[in-house]
Amino acid sequence: MTIKITLCQPKQLTLLREISMQTYRDTFSDNNSEALMQQYFNDAMTSEKLLQEINTQGSYFYFIYLNNEVAGFLKVNEGQAQTDKVTENSLEIERFYIGKQYLRNGLGKQLMEFVCELAKKSNYASLWLDVWEGNCAALAFYKKQGFYQIGEHPFDMGGDIQTDLLFKRDL
Repeated sequence: MTIKITLCQPKQLTLLREISMQTYRDTFSDNNSEALMQQYFNDAMTSEKLLQEINTQGSYFYFIYLNNEVAGFLKVNEGQAQTDKVTENSLEIERFYIGKQYLRNGLGKQLMEFVCELAKKSNYASLWLDVWEGNCAALAFYKKQGFYQIGEHPFDMGGDIQTDLLFKRDL
């Protein structure tokens, strides 16, 4: 089993969009209508929007590969690129997804170790993220990885306002 993590390049936009939509659908389609999912994709996952995110200073996408196949991805934000000002000297994990067919291979743990090392090398004191309150698998994973809840805020899912929980992990 070969695992590799690489920085996403603008020329990989199509791949990023495909893995973003697939993993999001895998994660949330059981709890949201197809119309709601499509509206979210139209708002948040267009090629133009993702390219803008790739090119935003302080935002970085990383792919995780299992045996040369993209198995998931991560997006981190630092400084002004962060989606919210939650805590001082902290790196934001905005997106963290592993494809459902790749779950239970330790990829989530490897990706989390990668982002922790990335944050430590940049002298961040902590990581923070938000996660939908109904995503029990992600909540359990983040808690197991040392994250704890520090708050909550609304999340616009294609026009449906849902609640995301804010989590932090001290490094």
